[in-house]
Amino acid sequence: MASPHAEELPAEGTADPDAHIYEEVTLCERMELSQRLAVEELITTEASYVHNLQLCLSDIRAHLQQKQLPDLDLEGLFSNIDDILHLSRRFLRGLEATAAQEHDQLLGISTLFQEFKEEMETVYKTYCASYDNALLLVESYRKDPRLQEEIMDTLNAMVPHTSASDLSFFLVMPVQRVTKYPLLLGKILENTPAGTSAHRALAAAVSAMAQANANINEYKRQQEVATKYNKAEHLTLRDRLARLNTHSIAKKTTRLSRLLMHEAGFVSKTEDKEYDNLEEKFQSVASSVAALKENVASYMAHLEKRRLDRLVWQPLCSLSEMLVGPQQLVKKRLDKLLDYEEIQERKSELGSVTYDEEAAMNTYLAINALLVAELPRFNQLVVQLLGQVLGSLCILHQDLAAEVLHEAEKELKQLPRGHMPLPAFWRLVEDTLQQAGAQLRTFTQAFETVTPSPVTQPLTAAEERKVLSLVSKHGPDKLYQVTSNVSGSKDLDLTLQRGQIVALLQRVDTKGNTSRWLVDAGGPRGFVPAGKLQPYSPVQGQQTRMQTPTQESVPDRRRHSYASPEAPSPQVATFTPAFQMVAGFSFAARSPQEVSLQAGQPVVVLEPHDKKGSKEWSLVEVNGQRGYVPSSYLVTVPVQEPMGWSVPV
Repeated sequence: MASPHAEELPAEGTADPDAHIYEEVTLCERMELSQRLAVEELITTEASYVHNLQLCLSDIRAHLQQKQLPDLDLEGLFSNIDDILHLSRRFLRGLEATAAQEHDQLLGISTLFQEFKEEMETVYKTYCASYDNALLLVESYRKDPRLQEEIMDTLNAMVPHTSASDLSFFLVMPVQRVTKYPLLLGKILENTPAGTSAHRALAAAVSAMAQANANINEYKRQQEVATKYNKAEHLTLRDRLARLNTHSIAKKTTRLSRLLMHEAGFVSKTEDKEYDNLEEKFQSVASSVAALKENVASYMAHLEKRRLDRLVWQPLCSLSEMLVGPQQLVKKRLDKLLDYEEIQERKSELGSVTYDEEAAMNTYLAINALLVAELPRFNQLVVQLLGQVLGSLCILHQDLAAEVLHEAEKELKQLPRGHMPLPAFWRLVEDTLQQAGAQLRTFTQAFETVTPSPVTQPLTAAEERKVLSLVSKHGPDKLYQVTSNVSGSKDLDLTLQRGQIVALLQRVDTKGNTSRWLVDAGGPRGFVPAGKLQPYSPVQGQQTRMQTPTQESVPDRRRHSYASPEAPSPQVATFTPAFQMVAGFSFAARSPQEVSLQAGQPVVVLEPHDKKGSKEWSLVEVNGQRGYVPSSYLVTVPVQEPMGWSVPV
């Protein structure tokens, strides 16, 4: 007989309808518990981290400072750990304050991380970038028995409970902590229901800290690249030759080719106006430091050195040493830019690059990003230090002037007119200066009367042919004369002598600078300062005799020289070249870049080759039109015997 309670039992194989409710409640409770434990872990580990930082600074570093070990670099070991401790204390107080917010605690934690994100990134960038150097110091101290014994004595005395084997136990803590923030936040996020405001805020905080870590890693990589390239190497010729190999020669050749194409305008240069402005200011500051250092060195050779050495010379030398690394980095950036452009061009053609080429591109981007980020602060710091050095120098000058004035006053009292009233003394000085001025004017007039005219010398036959060649190519209106010696200091600059004749090709260089002109020097072509050129005009000069013995006299030959500022403007004579270029055959233009010719028609040759350097085509001007014609269609015919030329002595 069946039990009366049998109907109350669920049939076998049927599920309890309320079981899923209990499971959901249990899941929510587990998530809430895990969330609470994750929050507690964040706060307790932060408190432990701050405590260890305090031990590191107040106990370990302070104890080592008291030992005063000369070979121990405490600044290199601990870097900016003071800033990290100050930041972490404030951050910990903020975390502990969120406990009072109860249901809004997660929002408070998320907001706190986003508020501290920028400051954390700044201080941890500096520490992480110098961490590898700190480890190298620890390793070097480990090889020094005396230093290692002192360090272990400090650790055993100050923090025996940590069982630390060396300083790296504490130095690694900031690096580990900043990388753990996204993980701790992610653990809280995993146990926060999706769709809630706390979940969205925590997701934003996780993203912010992940981005901060990415930025710290990128900054550390940039610093590693900078450390590799900013060291000035003083290599002998033998060392440099030993470094040459097929790869290095090919790389340098490619860079030089790319640079020449930039200067010639064949390829466009990658423009970065922000960096160009920063580099221009940096180079200006560097040249100012170098000039001041040179002047102060000369100053010290003749004056009292003690105060000058301490207040000016030593800071200036330190400032000059500071510039070496950035200067090397700026120079290396140009090399890497040339590589970058070459690889980019190859990538656009082939669609892909090798691993090494990708690494070379990343190296340029890292150096460029680092310079753009660091040069503004570096320039500002150097200008500030330079201002302080100049201020000290001015004070020293004032003291020196006061001493000189004091000594001069003592000497002046011993002169015959030393006790003369000041107004009477100044009247005496004015009368003396007027008399001296009158004597100088008299002497100047006499000198100008007896001074002979400027001596000129005739051009040699080779120089005459060179000038006539320039006229036949470019026309007499393109001729310019060099007013003073030119020493080329940049790529594609020419070195010319005073009085040399050149033909103007362009009034601007490849960068748009109108103060550098492109000229033809009768063979080599390059840039010269526009201020050292003046239009060349043949003038009537001294009479000379022809070399033919039977002739008694000949007409005046052409002379040219620099006119005195007071001399009247020279009379310009019409120049007629000895040869002219004409079309030997008729030619019909077949494209807009060509120009038609008629047989016997005079032409002006602007360029004896095309843009690729081929001499099969020449750029000419005919009846005001410019274009290319076959070079073989042009012939040179004589006009008349060339006249004499001369250059100034």
